[in-house]
Amino acid sequence: MSTTIDSRELRNTLGAFTTGVTVVTTVDSAGKQHGVTANSFSSVSLDPPLILWSQALTSRSYAAFRDSEHFVVNIMADDQVHVSNQFAKSGDDKFAGIPVSEGIGGVPVIDGCAAHFECTKVAAYPGGDHVVFLGRIEKMKRAPRRALAFGEGRYMVTFAHDLGGTLKDDDRGGSLARVEAVRMASAALPEICQQLGDRTVGLAVWGSHGATIVRWEPSKNPVSAHLQTGVVVSLTRSATGLAFATFLDRDLIQPFIDRELEGQDAVENVNGGAFSARLLETQQRGLARSIGGAPSEHHQVTVNAFSAPVFNAAGEMVLALSTTCRADLLEPDWDGPVPTALRLAALRLSARLGHRASIQETH
Repeated sequence: MSTTIDSRELRNTLGAFTTGVTVVTTVDSAGKQHGVTANSFSSVSLDPPLILWSQALTSRSYAAFRDSEHFVVNIMADDQVHVSNQFAKSGDDKFAGIPVSEGIGGVPVIDGCAAHFECTKVAAYPGGDHVVFLGRIEKMKRAPRRALAFGEGRYMVTFAHDLGGTLKDDDRGGSLARVEAVRMASAALPEICQQLGDRTVGLAVWGSHGATIVRWEPSKNPVSAHLQTGVVVSLTRSATGLAFATFLDRDLIQPFIDRELEGQDAVENVNGGAFSARLLETQQRGLARSIGGAPSEHHQVTVNAFSAPVFNAAGEMVLALSTTCRADLLEPDWDGPVPTALRLAALRLSARLGHRASIQETH
């Protein structure tokens, strides 16, 4: 009994399988270069060295690949999104502005790739609305570059997964462990942005000058046009700073807090009483919050923000995961869907870094 499969749902479901991104190139009998973006690439055999990829029968370059004896699979590096996009579109001159060198059979090899395989085509098999090309690898080269990835309908970057228990400060140094934590969290930001209902998400670390924004994942409707990295945020007024003020080692952060409080208006500060109350509330909630009021000096609009701490295996705060939105787009409710999703995302990141309390809370 045959089952009808919805093509859109099939595409979306297949998107759950994250792949690399390639541009496959060839040259026709007239010497014209052809190329197409494809993620339908896979290894087949080590001995003999065989790979495969598939192409739609409706592709304008199908005849060129069908009739050519050679092709090159160029594996895109993570800074070659523009190359992938250029070869994914229809056009007569896809190679415009793309530096190449000549490979086997005169087939163009795209410069700057993470790797490439120069192949002799050995077979072609029908595959529904596609044809599957089988190639024998004649030459190959790998460069020390990170490969571009694609999944869930968008480009991604790849990082090692097993950063948790193996990256302890006493094993490899606190700074290196924090760098790896930032890399891992950065890779997760696009997914977290979606989990928060397509809201801007940022990462902050503790730097020599204080709590510092190191990465933003802008949403379709970013909080403002003034998103910048390297910004040192207030420990007493911003949600991100308040998260560090609450959960970071007290001996380390107290001098910074004292200097900031000394510079504030006495009515606003009330000798630190209002700030102390916010610290206690943040501790109890496991989440920091900053609500509206006057327009943000940085974003130049009124914003609401939440920030959640991320801990390592030793129980030390290494990151702040924050979301900042225009006040009319983010309810200030502590238990709203956005802060709830943000806190859960931070717990999951902490668990991946080996924080046992977070592992328990996320299961």
